[in-house]
Amino acid sequence: MKKFYSIGTYVQSAGVYSDMEIDGFSIAVCQEMDVELSRHRSRSFDEMEQWGDDLGSFDLIVALSPAAQRRSLELTRHYHLSVEYWPTIDPTGLGETREAKLAAYRQTRDQIIGKLQAKWG
Repeated sequence: MKKFYSIGTYVQSAGVYSDMEIDGFSIAVCQEMDVELSRHRSRSFDEMEQWGDDLGSFDLIVALSPAAQRRSLELTRHYHLSVEYWPTIDPTGLGETREAKLAAYRQTRDQIIGKLQAKWG
């Protein structure tokens, strides 16, 4: 999102859980398109609030999993936010070899890019 629409757009990445570490395959496939994730850390919605991000200042939450959609809908009871669910392939358990795993992660990356472009051009 930041790569394609950074100017004038405030974007934060959050999830249902915070495991802080970003998956190495995610880092690799994003590096292929010059997106640096190695220093990126994931955090939960609760941590966003604790660290000072006012969820009420956002316009949209894009949920990529059913669990994220459920948590996002819970949040919208307290904040005036739109929630969109973009079902995506979870690549974490796919592929037997490194190349097969990378192919699965590329497919998910490209699926998300396609959804971004369909929404915002």
